[in-house]
Amino acid sequence: MSTEASPHIDVQIESRDGGDVAFLTVDNQRKLNILGRALMHEFTAAIEELGTRNDLRAIVIKGAGERAWIGGANILEMAELDAQSAREFITLLHHACRALRDCPVPVIAAIRGYTLGAGLELAAACDLRIATRDAIFGMPEAKVGIPSVIEAALLPSLIGWGRTRELLLFGENIDATKALDWGLIQRVVEPNALNDTVNEYLRALFTTGRQAIRIQKKLIRKWEDLTISGAIHAGIDAFATSFESDEPRRLMQDFRDRRSR
Repeated sequence: MSTEASPHIDVQIESRDGGDVAFLTVDNQRKLNILGRALMHEFTAAIEELGTRNDLRAIVIKGAGERAWIGGANILEMAELDAQSAREFITLLHHACRALRDCPVPVIAAIRGYTLGAGLELAAACDLRIATRDAIFGMPEAKVGIPSVIEAALLPSLIGWGRTRELLLFGENIDATKALDWGLIQRVVEPNALNDTVNEYLRALFTTGRQAIRIQKKLIRKWEDLTISGAIHAGIDAFATSFESDEPRRLMQDFRDRRSR
């Protein structure tokens, strides 16, 4: 009998001074952490449950092992789809991406290895992306007869329309250096520096107001769907909302106290 663990989502909560951090790992190592229906359901449920935690400050998404972050969607499942089941399958993946975007706290993608297709869509749905130098990115769907869809629509705002067309129409992969140059990721680090860099980002987040960051992420999410005028008015509402708690008063007083020393 095999002792290898079945594909699953692992969630670990780390309590820190000022709140909790969730580390979510997609564990399907033998198959490059690809996502089938079951893992999509489990991933979405885990993110939605984490989003209900009041003490949560951030989520870090990892892939098990060293070969892949998320290597794509399960092509064996996709090969059996018809028009109706295809709609259901891709909607499941969209729900996973939407859970990341709607999560009230920042989501950091800590990327190593292959990040392809569904994996790149999930990475695009995260707030911040840190990758190791050996990471590989791509949208190869056209090579297997399907278009790149759902949260691939986020790519033009990250890398521009021309580079999006190059990535989607050719289906070729790019390395981490090019991904950084294109603006797809924020940092490239050596593999042994990934955890330290993630912690550097987390330390920076923990210097900010807990409620302010939640309001800010929600506002950024709104900006994506609004006109400039609408986004400005949404910002006014968000600013006023921040004063419904005592966080601005406390943090501004702390700032004044530090300046007066």
